[in-house]
Amino acid sequence: MEELRIMAEQFKMLGDSSRLTILALLREKELCVCEIVDIMGMSQPNISQHLRKLRSAGLVTETRKGQWMYYSLSLNDKPHIEQALSHLPSLSNTISAMKPGCCE
Repeated sequence: MEELRIMAEQFKMLGDSSRLTILALLREKELCVCEIVDIMGMSQPNISQHLRKLRSAGLVTETRKGQWMYYSLSLNDKPHIEQALSHLPSLSNTISAMKPGCCE
């Protein structure tokens, strides 16, 4: 029963379009929070709140590089989420079109 509760919480994270977009971006590559802010056109506190929820659900990990926080997917033990995300459209063009970010 605990495993089903955890899976339900993880799937709940996919129900928000902003979090789903963040996950789709991170499917392409590891990104700095400032890059996610730039791509999504949302405030840094708003993006950080979504990332905090995704991190709490175990879907993303964060790594500090200097003063910047970088985020990447953490799906090795979550094939059910990986399968769901495999159906998302690629956002590689969106990422490649972004201008050099604050973290470079």
